[in-house]
Amino acid sequence: MKIALFATCLADALFPESAKATVRLLERLGHEVVFPQGQTCCGQMHVNTGYFAEALPLVRNHVEAFESASWDVAVAPSGSCVGSVRHQHGMIARRAGDDALAERATELANRTYELSELLVDVLGVTDVGAYYPHRVTYHPTCHSLRMLRVGDKPLQLLREVRGMTLVELPEADSCCGFGGTFALKNSEVSTAMLADKMRNVTATGAEMCTAGDSSCLMHIAGGLSRLRTGVGTVHLAQILASTQATNEHPVSRAEVAR
Repeated sequence: MKIALFATCLADALFPESAKATVRLLERLGHEVVFPQGQTCCGQMHVNTGYFAEALPLVRNHVEAFESASWDVAVAPSGSCVGSVRHQHGMIARRAGDDALAERATELANRTYELSELLVDVLGVTDVGAYYPHRVTYHPTCHSLRMLRVGDKPLQLLREVRGMTLVELPEADSCCGFGGTFALKNSEVSTAMLADKMRNVTATGAEMCTAGDSSCLMHIAGGLSRLRTGVGTVHLAQILASTQATNEHPVSRAEVAR
């Protein structure tokens, strides 16, 4: 299968390993990965803060960058960005009176998947041959859980990882408190929500906390680091891309120094 990588601006600017790991994983599974050069921000942050008019050029650019018959599906290592493409892009175009763009955006959205969705639903695989010898807990991010409804697909993949001990996260479906600009506009509430999440993460005794969104991992990792908990964070794609042969120990750049 020919797959277009939707890297996301956060991966491009701060956490490139999540995008690189996505490519390594898919290529190891025998698929061709291409990178549409014109991609930029999908406009999610603009939409979420009410800047609909400013988001429209970004929606148009995204559609033009990814609209192609030369690849089968697009994938992103981010539930929130896929959620924006699937649930916001068509709406933004329709609000602007551009029904043709809305139709194109909807067609593209139907071919755009979050990583665990692509692996389980489209490629029909749960055992990707990963090896990650660590004790890990999984945080289901709000957009993947509530907007995309990926359910337990990430857990299905993690349960097949060799050498890994997967431990259940208490109150896993509770928000970590990031929410993009929510963490800035409502910092005290966000901090309280993060404190609850960190308490539950550390209670598991896990070495690493994983998730499908670098944004949430950034928020969680910052709190864990400030408290010197010794717990690190790692993107789901990095775990799935790890193999016994490479003996990788991939972590986000926000992982604490032990």
